[in-house]
Amino acid sequence: MTGPTVPRATEPEPAAGWAPTPALGRAVLLAGLLLVAGVLLGRVDLIVLAAPFALGTAYALRRRPTALPRVWITPGDDGPLVEGGEVTAAVSVGNPDTVDYDLVVLRSRVSPWLRVDRAGFAHDDTVDDVPPTTTTPTGGETPASGTARSIADRPFVTSVPTGAAVDLELSGRALRWGRHPVGPAGARVATAGGLLVSRAVLTEPVRVRVYPRTEPFEAVEAMPRAAGLVGAHHSRRPGEGGELAGVRIFGPGDRLRRIDWRVSLRARQLHVAATLSDRDAEVVVLLDVLAEAGRSGGVSGAASVLDTTVRATAAIAEHYLHRGDRVSLLEYGPAARRLRPAAGRRQYLTVLEWLLDVRVQSSSHEPYDQVFGPQLLSSDALVVVLTPLLDERSAQMLARLTRAGRFVVAVDTLPTELAPPKDQAWAEVAYRLWRLDREVMIGQLREHGVPVVRWAGAGSLDQVLRDVARLATAPRVGGR
Repeated sequence: MTGPTVPRATEPEPAAGWAPTPALGRAVLLAGLLLVAGVLLGRVDLIVLAAPFALGTAYALRRRPTALPRVWITPGDDGPLVEGGEVTAAVSVGNPDTVDYDLVVLRSRVSPWLRVDRAGFAHDDTVDDVPPTTTTPTGGETPASGTARSIADRPFVTSVPTGAAVDLELSGRALRWGRHPVGPAGARVATAGGLLVSRAVLTEPVRVRVYPRTEPFEAVEAMPRAAGLVGAHHSRRPGEGGELAGVRIFGPGDRLRRIDWRVSLRARQLHVAATLSDRDAEVVVLLDVLAEAGRSGGVSGAASVLDTTVRATAAIAEHYLHRGDRVSLLEYGPAARRLRPAAGRRQYLTVLEWLLDVRVQSSSHEPYDQVFGPQLLSSDALVVVLTPLLDERSAQMLARLTRAGRFVVAVDTLPTELAPPKDQAWAEVAYRLWRLDREVMIGQLREHGVPVVRWAGAGSLDQVLRDVARLATAPRVGGR
C-alpha cells in the first residue's frame, strides 16, 4: 500500500551514504578490457561488444540518488491493548529522492511476546502462519521445532517510487503484558539498475503497551475500617447513612424525616433514628518484587509469580476503584516505587500504566525502612500484600506490619504447578524440604495474626476480609 507522500529533495547534494555494487565494478572492468583489447588488437568487434556495457552503465548512472531512504515505525491505533488482544503495527520506508528505488530490503525485529501472524505489504496481501512456539524460563520464545522463527524476523523486498512510501503491515496477538518493542527496523536500497546501494538506515524501536488481563475478582465483605468522607462502606461514626445505629432523643439539627414516631409516642418525647455514616476506604496493594519463580507462558500458558502478582493487582484495583474506594500501590523492593492513593477511572488507568514497569529486583539489604512509614500507610487502610513468600524478609515484613496494628491480608502468588528441578540427584529431596519449611513459615504467620490465602480469582479474599473486619471491631493493641 502506498503511504503518505514523502517530500522530495529539492537541491542535489553529494551522494553520501551510497556505494557502488560489485555489478558496477564488473561492468566497468569488462567494458574497459574489451575497449583496450579492441584498440591494441585493431578489432572493431571487441569495441562493438564493449559498447552495450559502457552505454548501459552510463545510462543507469545518468541520475544518481542524493538522499537516503527514511524508515519509521507506526504502532496501531486500536485503543488500549490487553493481553490476548490483536496488535497491529506498520514499518514504513519512504523515498525522498528524485529517482526511484528499484529494490528495497526491509527488516524489523519484533518482541517474542508479540506473535506476528500476518506480515507483508498491503498490495501483496502476504499471509503467513506462525509455527507453534514454546517459552523459555527467561521470558523469550523458542520455536517448538528449534529451527523455525517468527515470520517478522526475515527480510521483505519491495520497490518504492520517487516521493512515495510503502508500509510493511504486521498483525498478530499480544501474548503477555508489558512494554514490548517493535523494532529496531532497517532498510537498504539499490538503485541505478542495481549499480548503487545505500548504507543501512536504522530506526529506533517503538514500545507497544500491553496491559495485564484483569482476572475475575469480587469481594462482597465489608472493609475493616472506612475512614474517608463519603463512600459505600459502613463506618462506626454517626452520620448520614443507611446503617441503623440506634434511637436517641431529638436534638437541634436533626431532620424531621429521621423521627421515630413509634418510640416518640411511647416515650412522650421526640426520638430520632441514628445512623452510621457511609465512607470510602483506602486499599494499599503491596507488591513483593524480591524474587521470581515459575515460567511465564503468556496469556494462554502457565503464570509466573510476576504474572500472578500483576494480574491480581489489576483485578483488585479495578474492583475497589469501581466501588469508589481509594487505591494506592507500593513495591517492596530496592526501587520502592509508590503510586499515591486516588479514586476513579483515571486512577485505574494510572494503575495499569504503573504495572507495566514492575520488575523483579533482588536486593541484599532490608528495604522495609525505605518502603514503609507513617506518611505512606494510613492506620485505617487495608493492606493487601501479594507475595510468593520466597524470601524470609517478606515474612518479617508481614509480621512487622501486623505488630504495628495494620489490617494486613497476605496473598500467596507462588504457582501451584511449580515443578522441582531435576538436574541434580538431591534436587527433588531439597525441593520437598523447602516446601515443608515454607508451610511452617506460613503457619507461623497465621499464628501471629497474618491471614494468608492463595490467589484464586473471584472470592479469593472474602473469608479473609470477614475475619479482618471482625478483628477491626475489637480493641487494638500496639502502636500505629
